Order: sequence, then structure tokens, then C-alpha cells
Amino acid sequence: MSVSSRQMERWAPWALLLFVIALWQVLCTALDVSEFIFPSPARIAAQIAEFHSELLRHAWHTFWVTMVGFAIAIVVGVLLGFLIGSSRLAYAAVYPLMTAFNALPKAAFIPILVVWFGIGVGPAVLTAFLISFFPIMVNIATGLATLEPELEDVLRVLGARRWDVLIKVGLPRSMPYFYGSLKVAITLAFVGTTVSEMTAANEGIGYLLISAGSAMQMGLAFGGLVIVGAMAMIMYEVFSVVEKRTTGWAHRGSQNH
Repeated sequence: MSVSSRQMERWAPWALLLFVIALWQVLCTALDVSEFIFPSPARIAAQIAEFHSELLRHAWHTFWVTMVGFAIAIVVGVLLGFLIGSSRLAYAAVYPLMTAFNALPKAAFIPILVVWFGIGVGPAVLTAFLISFFPIMVNIATGLATLEPELEDVLRVLGARRWDVLIKVGLPRSMPYFYGSLKVAITLAFVGTTVSEMTAANEGIGYLLISAGSAMQMGLAFGGLVIVGAMAMIMYEVFSVVEKRTTGWAHRGSQNH
């Protein structure tokens, strides 16, 4: 891949974002859209600047709550994924049940979690966990379950035990799957936290969205959405950088195209 192509790929998302923002501003101005209905980017930026301290306070609350739920999701997802992927019996028994559980709307759990833990941090942390652990579990299980039988047979002939195959070959092979799942799961975790805060919290971006909407501060509400999106995008990029540094061998072939 040439240097110019790499630079184009690096700047393409920012160019597209600037184009969308410019088009958004032009349409809002040309069509004279009411700021109470659909605020322009300029109005959103002004509201973010005006309420920056309040936004930062709520954003920090949403961020650390999401990180706690996401950390629990990583631990549970990796453990369950290892259990399911390392045993055909466990895969056949647990995977269908986990799939059915994942199909349940996580927002429906929030009233139950409020009864159990009260309004506040507990429901938000658990909602972030419930909505984000499944992709991690599935990818770890897939990485282990799809280990080539021929490779496993060769290792067994060389004296490797099942545990050795899983730890020394299966887990490293699953790392690209793992990082891919993290990039998906972190965005879902922010969704879970925000949804929970909208109905079962008195702090956080979700709570701010409800408050701003009831006060007809649509620019502030959109500003909260922008901040949630920015936090999710930053964490996505963090995992992308870590992935490239730790599993570069998995992407080396694709980088030459």
C-alpha cells in the first residue's frame, strides 16, 4: 500500500464527517429548520460550549460506569467463551441458551434491576455488562471452536495435551477475534449505560438527555449524543491501536494490498 493511499484512508473518516456536518448546517440554514426541532451543528456547538461543565460532569459519570460494566463483561465473556469453545459438549449445551438470552431486549431488564439495586449506578453498570458481554463470549468461543483439527492432531502427536493446545495455540489464535469483539462491545456498553441512565439514574448523559428534552434544550440533548459518540469512538480507536500492536501478524497480509 502506497503512502498516499494510507494517508487517504487515515483522513477519509474525518473528511466524511466534515462533509456531513457542512451539509447538515447548510440544510438547516437553507430550510430554516427550527432549533427546537432539529438543531444545527452551530447551535449544538454553542450549547456544548455554554454547558461544558455540566456536560463534562455527566460524561465522566457515564464513562466510568460504562468502563466498570465493560470490565465485568470482558471477564465473564472471556471465561464463558473459553468454557464454550474448549468443549464440544459445553458448546452444544450453552451456546443456544446464550443466544436466546442475547435476543431479549436489555432495556426490559432495567425495571427489574431498579427493584434489586435501586436507582443509580447499579442498573447502569449491569445493563452495560448485559449488552456487551455476548460479542466477547461468542468471538472467544468461535476462535477456540474453529481450531483446525489437523493442527490439533499434529500437536497431539507431538505430545501436547488438550490444555496445551488451547492455551498455547487456541488463545493466541483467538486474539484477533477478541479485539474485534472489544471494538463492537464497547459501543454497545455505552448504549446500555445511556439507556439505563435515561430511566434509572439521576446523573449521566442519559439523565441529561431526558432533562434537556423536557426543557426543550434540543441543542444540549444533541450535544450529549455527540459526547457519547465521541467517547465510544475514542475507545474504539484505543482498542484498534492495541490490536495492531499485539496482533500485527494477523493483519500483515492484508496490509500489503
